[in-house]
Amino acid sequence: MRVIFMGSPVFSVPVLNALVDAGHEVVAVYSQPPRPAGRGKKERPGPVHARALELGLPVFTPVSLKSGEALEVFQSHKADVAVVVAYGLLLPQVILDAPKHGCLNIHASLLPRWRGAAPIHRAIMAGDQKTGVCIMQMEAGLDTGPVLLQREVAIESEETTGQLHDRLSELGAVAIVEALGRLDKLEPAVQPEDGVTYAAKIDKSEARVDWSRTAPEVDRLIRGLSPFPGAWCMVGEERVKFLGCRVVHGQGDPGQVLGGFTIACGDGAVEITRAQRAGKRAMDSVEILQGLDLGKSIS
Repeated sequence: MRVIFMGSPVFSVPVLNALVDAGHEVVAVYSQPPRPAGRGKKERPGPVHARALELGLPVFTPVSLKSGEALEVFQSHKADVAVVVAYGLLLPQVILDAPKHGCLNIHASLLPRWRGAAPIHRAIMAGDQKTGVCIMQMEAGLDTGPVLLQREVAIESEETTGQLHDRLSELGAVAIVEALGRLDKLEPAVQPEDGVTYAAKIDKSEARVDWSRTAPEVDRLIRGLSPFPGAWCMVGEERVKFLGCRVVHGQGDPGQVLGGFTIACGDGAVEITRAQRAGKRAMDSVEILQGLDLGKSIS
């Protein structure tokens, strides 16, 4: 097929690779414009943009797709389908209608659960036992289109958002190749109204650990916000990020250090398995405790 690929972050790169490896003709790659990065604040292309250049594919980085000129360029690719995954720009209806088979989105949840911006974070933070990817026919609403294909996976007990992100990225790449290969045979399934939830964008104000909450709640917060933005608390006068943990047996006052890197919660306790001090690299708990004095409690 003649495919327009639309994506920007690391999550989207395996999908682009899979489309090329499957023999589809990627006639254009749309990605977010380069942004200042690094100490010199020089503009750098994003992950998809950079990978597309490596593959020798034409890249387009419009700041909007709402103009007549943007539509004319989009239509000029004469695409059979557009594949969209974490692109980051609103697609007007005229863009959605331009390819022969419309625009297909890879969404990292089991729709209609967790429509919106942060489905992987929210699934872990809510304690979901499973998640997956959906190949969805895009329409004007927020992740409301009919689902063409769905693939499900279990969420592991100590899995972080970063780890699940990588698994779902690879799963989405496999799923979209399968969907394109069977596009004329797939039956679109309208999403039910029952079970709709929204995955709001993560706000940094959510990230401070409240040790008065139960151990499972603290555990889900830490894993759900790892690696970004990272759940945190104060250890003395120092802010420390928590990047991995598990629920363990233990009881004490909220925030009390029970030994090692085990911290009491409002009910139960969690053991921190990976953390990061300000200005330093992430470390496993054994290593970080060699230079960090937790004291009797943390806040």
